[in-house]
Amino acid sequence: MTQVHVSKEILSRYMDLEERGRVMCEYLWIDGTGEGIRSKCRTMEFEPKEPKECPMWNYDGSSTYQAEGSNSDMYLNPVAIFKDPFRRGPHKLVLCDVLKYNKKPAESNKRSTCAMVMEQAKDTHPWFGIEQEYTLLDVDGHPYGWPKNGFPGPQGPYYCGVGANKVYGRDVVEAHYRACLYAGVKIAGCNAEVMPAQWEFQVGPCEGIDMGDHLWVARYLLHRVAEEFGVVVTLDPKPIEGDWNGAGAHCNYSTQAMRDPDGIKTIEDAIERLSKHHVRHIKAYDPKEGKDNERRLTGFHETSSIHDFSAGVANRGASIRIPRQVAEEGCGYLEDRRPSSNCDPYAVTEVIVRTTVLDV
Repeated sequence: MTQVHVSKEILSRYMDLEERGRVMCEYLWIDGTGEGIRSKCRTMEFEPKEPKECPMWNYDGSSTYQAEGSNSDMYLNPVAIFKDPFRRGPHKLVLCDVLKYNKKPAESNKRSTCAMVMEQAKDTHPWFGIEQEYTLLDVDGHPYGWPKNGFPGPQGPYYCGVGANKVYGRDVVEAHYRACLYAGVKIAGCNAEVMPAQWEFQVGPCEGIDMGDHLWVARYLLHRVAEEFGVVVTLDPKPIEGDWNGAGAHCNYSTQAMRDPDGIKTIEDAIERLSKHHVRHIKAYDPKEGKDNERRLTGFHETSSIHDFSAGVANRGASIRIPRQVAEEGCGYLEDRRPSSNCDPYAVTEVIVRTTVLDV
């Protein structure tokens, strides 16, 4: 069998070649699973500064769970643009809406309705910050750094841990953070999580539609960085069964009225509205309309029960947490702890605004 050699050193020779004024634009889009991200590249003769300068493109939707083979062309409509940290220079990442053959949004395109809702609610200035948890795996699907024939010690020393016996994969995390900063993603921080090989990064604060745009590009960058290290990223909300924490995407949310003095009254009103639409939110908080979250939202491991709505100050076992500082200062934000790690942030932010602002 012929052995294949892949060398980053050899690649670097070619990455240093002059582009002669031409720009590589990597088009990104969400596939039919609602949680996978795809990409392909095209050459442009100038450096685009805005998404509208990038042409609409197409791809084979039958290979991404989005179309039948007999009518497979899907359209990529550029909606956001970022710097490319892998190719650098003038090269770009171009986030796209997916449209069907008739130019209407694909079923998996949650951005379209989210953008309309955010436009309707723009005067309330909705801000979001999402805490994206994820788990690193070896290419064989085993948690990265875990013993191959057993388990690491119980949870306790790993959260925000330091040391080779407490954290696994920090190089991936550091590289991802820098890639986000370079690209222009509004990454706010990162930390090791409760389960070993589990990490979290935070994106925000972002206003309106920007939340979904920035988180999706951050996810793309995470998968690409991990690919360079030969490591796999999973956003599964419960990758390891048993006495191990699951993975969520806690959504911190506020409007201008919540951030203003005495905003706690608006926060409490929003929580009351959220309590009346628990099922609707659960269906929007993972790609399988709650089936993924059933494995995570058990009432244990810092989660609420998927079947019940609850809220409390500083309570990480509640559906909605009011941070202690917010309760003391009387204004700020709320944290919705129900969204799963593999949620679509467009769907999450849309339904929150629909419930708490538009009341529809």
